[in-house]
Parts: sequence; structure tokens; C-alpha cells
Amino acid sequence: MFQNVSLFQELPEADLDALSSRAVTRQYRRQTVVIGQGDESDSLYLVISGRLKVYRSDEDGKEVILAFLEPGDSFGELALLDKEPRSASVETMESSKLAVISQGDFRAFLAGHPQVAINLIQTLARRNRLLLESVSDLALLDVYGRVARALLKEAKSENGKLVTAKLTHQEIANMVGSSREMVSKIMKELKFGGYISVDAKRITIENRLPVRW
Repeated sequence: MFQNVSLFQELPEADLDALSSRAVTRQYRRQTVVIGQGDESDSLYLVISGRLKVYRSDEDGKEVILAFLEPGDSFGELALLDKEPRSASVETMESSKLAVISQGDFRAFLAGHPQVAINLIQTLARRNRLLLESVSDLALLDVYGRVARALLKEAKSENGKLVTAKLTHQEIANMVGSSREMVSKIMKELKFGGYISVDAKRITIENRLPVRW
């Protein structure tokens, strides 16, 4: 179950089986909030299947999407290191299967597996870099620049082209700190110019995106 989880790379199968025995598997429906910003919790979550978003929101419900999670990703690592409330919310974007490991079980496992501790540090360092990049984008790029950067960050190579997973205009707006109307205008112009195509909400980057618009 954990062979594709990045935290547990390089672990022998026997150790993965031992860890799996300590995990509780849960199925979540689409648009279910798994953890909420400010919640008290001390568990690690591993994405087995599905897709989720990590976001922060204000009292008016306005969201800023921080990241998307796919199979092999994990969340809740900070709760393993301190007792502070959750710093962000995580919600399923489609039906998702998660494995949950308590803080006590994970720490006990961590004590005998230093490689997992290294993987954990690397994961947190990577997320810190991505957060710094996002802050820089908000400060230094215009809306088009942020949209283009977001599309490239979310795209993966598929049959020789860069393709994003399903993204609505509102989700892109929540990623880049803009209005849905502005994002829709930019996406329409990119599509008209032949730079992107959209099929079943998946976005394919057909040609190199302009540096400026």
C-alpha cells in the first residue's frame, strides 16, 4: 500500500508491511474536508488514491489554494513535530482513499528508520521552497504571469505534451490570488491564440506560453 508514498522511498517491503499494519484506511467522498484549518490533530495522512487540495480561508470563505495532493503524497507532517493546530485545510476534490497513522505509531516507526526522517525533512524543505516561490509570484508577477506559472507548475508530461489535471477557473483564481473573471479572460485568450486547449477540464499546453500578455 505504501510502495509509492514518497516518504517511504528506499524502505524494504518488510518494513512497509509493518508500517501498513499500524495504519487505518479510510474512504472519503468528493468535497469532504478531511482536516480543517485550526483543528487539533496529531495524525499523518497518506494519499492512496484520489485528489485533494490544501488551502487556507478567511471568515468570509475566500480561499487561497496552497497545493494539490495526489497518490503518493502525504499531509499532516507538521502535527508529528509539534502540537500546534492545523495550519491549513485539506479537502477531497474527488473520491479519495487515505491511510492514517497516529503520531505515536509514526514516531515509534521513525526511531528505527532514519531514512524516513531524512525523507520527511526533504518533503518539508521542498514545500517551503514552493511556498517561497508562491509568495514571490504574488509580489513580482502580474495576474497573467501568475496564471502561466500556475499552469506550468501543475502540468505533467503526457504523450509529449504538458497536461494539467482537472482545474476550474475558480480553482486557478484561488491559486493565483485573482478573480475568476480575470482568469477566465486570460484562459479564453490563451485558447484563442492556440497556446492551450481544454478537454473535460484538463488543460493541455499546446505551445510555449508567452512571457508577457
